[in-house]
Order: sequence, then C-alpha cells, then structure tokens
Amino acid sequence: MAISVVWLKRDLRLTDHEPLLRAAQSGLPVLLMYSFEPMLIDDPHYDERHWRFVGQSLQDMQARLPQGAMLVSHRDAVDTLSTIHQTFGIAHLFSHQEVGLNNTFERDISVKSWCEQHSVVWNETPFGAVIRGLTNRQTWDKHWQKVMRAPQANCDIQCVHWASVEPEVLPAQIANYVKPGEHAGCFQHGGEQAAWQMLNGFFEGRGKDYAYSLSSPTLSQTHCSRVSAYLAWGNLSLRQVYQIVLGNWNKKGWRRSLVALSSRLHWHCHFIQKFESEASMEFEPVNRGYLELPRVTGAEAPRRLTAWKEGKTGFPMVDASMRCLHATGYLNFRMRAMLVSFLCHHLALDWRLGVKHLASVFLDFEPGIHYSQFQMQAGVTGINTIRIYNPVKQGEEKDPDGIFVKTWLPELAEIPAPLVHSPWQLSPMEQMMYAVNIGSDYPEPIVDLKQSYSEAQALLWRWRKLPDVQQEAHRLLKRHVRPD
Repeated sequence: MAISVVWLKRDLRLTDHEPLLRAAQSGLPVLLMYSFEPMLIDDPHYDERHWRFVGQSLQDMQARLPQGAMLVSHRDAVDTLSTIHQTFGIAHLFSHQEVGLNNTFERDISVKSWCEQHSVVWNETPFGAVIRGLTNRQTWDKHWQKVMRAPQANCDIQCVHWASVEPEVLPAQIANYVKPGEHAGCFQHGGEQAAWQMLNGFFEGRGKDYAYSLSSPTLSQTHCSRVSAYLAWGNLSLRQVYQIVLGNWNKKGWRRSLVALSSRLHWHCHFIQKFESEASMEFEPVNRGYLELPRVTGAEAPRRLTAWKEGKTGFPMVDASMRCLHATGYLNFRMRAMLVSFLCHHLALDWRLGVKHLASVFLDFEPGIHYSQFQMQAGVTGINTIRIYNPVKQGEEKDPDGIFVKTWLPELAEIPAPLVHSPWQLSPMEQMMYAVNIGSDYPEPIVDLKQSYSEAQALLWRWRKLPDVQQEAHRLLKRHVRPD
C-alpha cells in the first residue's frame, strides 16, 4: 500500500501543522521525514548549535509518536525520498513551502522534478502568511490577519494511521546531532514542549515588563518572549503565538507589552515576505544602487572582520554582544542592530563579509528575517532610516551599571560604570588601580569612533541622493510597502 510522506523542514512540531493534517486526511499511512541534508550541514550559515536544536526537536516529536512513524536521514532529500519510494511507494508528499536560502530553492526544484518523474503528488502549504511570488503589498495586511486568526490546523495524532519504517531502511541516529559541545548547556533546548514552557512562562509573569526591558541586553534575557528560536525552527507556529497574545489582550497591566510583542509578530512575516519577493538579497544589496558603495578592502578588511567576529574590537558593548552570541546564541534586537551597524558603518566593511557569521551564531537564524534586517541595518536599502549606532552611548544607556559588559568581558570587571564602556580613556594609574592593561588584557579601539561616525554619515547620506539609489528606492517602495 502506498503512503503519504510529510517532509519536515522548519516546522518541527505536531500541532497547527497543515501538511500533517492533510496527510492524515489522505486516508493513507503517514510517514514523517526529516533529512539532515549535507548541503545544509556544510553551509556556513549554520553551526553545530542549529543541528543540536533540530535534533532535540526531533527527539521531542519522536517521543510522542509510534515507533517507526518518523524517518530521519543524513542524506539529501531526493535520495531519501527515493529510498522511501522504493520501500513503500509514495502517493503524496506534503510539506510547507520553504522561504530559504538559494540552495534550498535549488533543492526544491530537484524535488519537484523527482516527484513529476515518479508520479508523486507534492502538496505544498504556504508558510505563515507569506505569499509565494508576491509582487506588491496591496492586500497583504488583510491576508496576514486572516491567516493568523484562522482556526489552527490540528489533528489528533493518536488517530493518525501511521506508517512504520524499520531502522535498517535509512539508519541515522538523531543522537549524532545532539552531542553536547562547548557551552551546550547555555543554549535554549529545542522541541515543541520546551517552546510551550517558554511561551507559558512569559505570560505567567516574565513578560509583564517586556516593553520596558527589550532594549536592555541583560533584562531582555528574562523579560523578552524568548520564542524566536522556536519560531525559526517551527516548534511553534506564528499563528499559535499570535492567538495566545490575543487571548491575553485584556490582561491587566500588560497592554503596553502585548502591543509591543504584537507589532514584532507582524514584522515576522513582513520581512520573510520581502525575502520571498526579492531573494537576490542573499547575494547583493536589495537596492542595486549600493553595489559600488566604497568599502574597506585589502589587508585591513580581514583584520577588522576578525576582530569583530572574535569580540576583540576594543569597544566593550560590541565585544560583549559578540561573545554573548558565541556562548548562548541569543542577543536582543537592539544589540544585534548595533553589531551590524558597527560592522558596516564604523568598520566600513561590506555587509556580505559578516552576514553568514552572524547567521551561524544566531540560534534563531531565519533566512528571510536575517537578510532583510541585515541590509536594513547596513543602510543599503535606500528606503529605511539610516542608523549609525554609537557603542559607547548604547552601553551607557542600555547597560548603565556595566552588568552585561562585565559578564562577558571579565577582564574589565573591576572598572566602574560608565568608564567600563570606554576603557581606552583610563589613565595608566587608573589601569593599574582597576587591574587591567588596555592593549594587552583588552584591545585598544580598532577605529576612532568620532572619525568613523563622521565618515559613515557623510558617505551614506551622499550616496542616498544618487539617482540610481533613488530610482531603486522607488521600485522597492512599490513592491514591499503597502499603499496608503
């Protein structure tokens, strides 16, 4: 008897899962399939932390399923499907559409060709409120609301007619991908159950101060929702989170925080939609008028890039943010924006030099959001506000007591705030007093902040006025912004 296969990608859950529901309704035995695809394992956007999170998510699902109902492969998708087809015969393939990197787009073309050759019907479900091939935003907001308020696509997994695969068919141990590595215990744990625990904890109290804490790199770790990784890998659907927010809308004392969270949930699909509609932004500025923007090159470029990647720029808020990311995979939005701004404006490096590194350290790396946001903060869209963050000012305002900096830069632990945010200003006597040697224990600033700010500001505003940039900006506004 032929079967229905549910191809899991970034939708690692058993609830509000339309492909699973449709497969269950097909009347055929259902098999879940996930592949740790070599092309993604080797992709520089990804890191061991991502595959550990995926492995944990699969283990969470597997624990609630009958033995053999999920097949996990370490081969590419077409090879995996071929083996399943030879063993059972696949009548239907169900999956969510993927708004991913170019390599997953090319892979989907191969899967489509394979399905056509083998008479397998591939049913794809839209991802959230993203519309494939969309060329304008005229009715998109209404569509988003309709999707997010629609009934969830749930099925009773106890009533699903599950297929059963013997381990010998495609032996692949999920445990191979969940081996603890350095700092493994500092990362969020993957899985649908962990996701719900995090979301419920937010509404049980953590989230009340969300609106007042989200810009602080320390307070955000507690008071932000912390569900971004669970959304990125599909342990939760955006619809599930949004409907929980609506269900708590009248919670006393929470309105400002819920308004702030709701707005960020709206942004989620908005930025992924931008990537879907303009996927070339993986490789070039979305505003092609910035293709020739002058950038630092030669031997100086890798020197600056390495310092930025390793958290050794001499600017404490930049370095603490990068080291926090390396150790935990999490950083609040304001500090992420500062990291990109510092790379592109103060260091004057091409955004493409840093985009894959940040993807690899963000546990919640989501291609559409990542590339859309990265270019916006890099100032190469021509339609967004140009923000050149001053890391010293950010430190003084968002980490006034120096708690965040001292946590991740223990070599600066004895320096009082606000001096800890500009340690290069310490006199030799002060350095002796605070047990730190600037230039040895902690690096000198890699650039002159005032000079780099002035040069970046002059360049960006001059470039923004160029005819090619303005022409592209007009095109982008028509494509990605809803009409008034």
